[in-house]
Amino acid sequence: MNKIKSIFAFTIISIVLYSCSNTSSVAVDDFDYEAQSLIDNDTLVLFLKNHYFDTSVDSVKAIVAGQTPLYETVRTMDITENDIDYKLYYYVNSEGTPSIEKGYPTVMDSVFVKYSGQRIVATDSISTVFDANDGVWFTLNGVIRGWSHGFTNFKGGDNVTENGPITYENGGKGVLFIPSSLGYGNIGSGSILANESIFFYIDLFDFVKDTDHDNDGIPSIMEDPDGNGDPRDDDTDLDGVANYFDADDDNDGVSTINEDANGDGNPANDRNDPNNPDLADYLNPDIN
Repeated sequence: MNKIKSIFAFTIISIVLYSCSNTSSVAVDDFDYEAQSLIDNDTLVLFLKNHYFDTSVDSVKAIVAGQTPLYETVRTMDITENDIDYKLYYYVNSEGTPSIEKGYPTVMDSVFVKYSGQRIVATDSISTVFDANDGVWFTLNGVIRGWSHGFTNFKGGDNVTENGPITYENGGKGVLFIPSSLGYGNIGSGSILANESIFFYIDLFDFVKDTDHDNDGIPSIMEDPDGNGDPRDDDTDLDGVANYFDADDDNDGVSTINEDANGDGNPANDRNDPNNPDLADYLNPDIN
């Protein structure tokens, strides 16, 4: 199985150095991501100990006497990216209580969100808002990894739009505290400096359950033959296109959606090679 090198959305974390001579370029990356992960975690822990969440105004504020530090109220996620371990912290204002239960989005699903982001400029202070949007669709495979993982802890709400603007109720709401390497890395973006941790106030209005990016009948989250939870690095036919974006995953000339011999609409259930009975036809170039 060929591995497509994972990237953090919005920025390439590997550094490409170009020689001044006519020799070909050489990609190198000697940044110490493991050390930065430890630095980021220390920064976030101190920040969370120095701030609390003011529920009266739904805002993170500097700690004052009588208030509970965020460090005692946030939840954590242990995340491994490119063999480096990270810790993401998140505060749950509301997990989400939709009337129609769809569960939680996966790291590959499309989401409709409201957000507002701020930089953590020091362990005891924050910056002004660097980015915000009152309602926009994203696919979680195409954003910073702190979002990809963080949003999976919340549920979408109910569309109660009538004759006015699009309106949602009962969706998930909280704050994501993101280490730099799950954000904009050692390059930064705009006003966000390199190796700078950030946090986002987020509302999850809605999401598309089992998002299928290439419309091949298989949810993108399921196009993960190596089973590592990240479909971005699976490329069965070695054509440089990940399976979840590839309409013909095994490059046998038959579209994945048409490799559905039993007609149930799910090509993943079809296994007709007696010599390889555990391999689905759409991943098997010997069956078309």
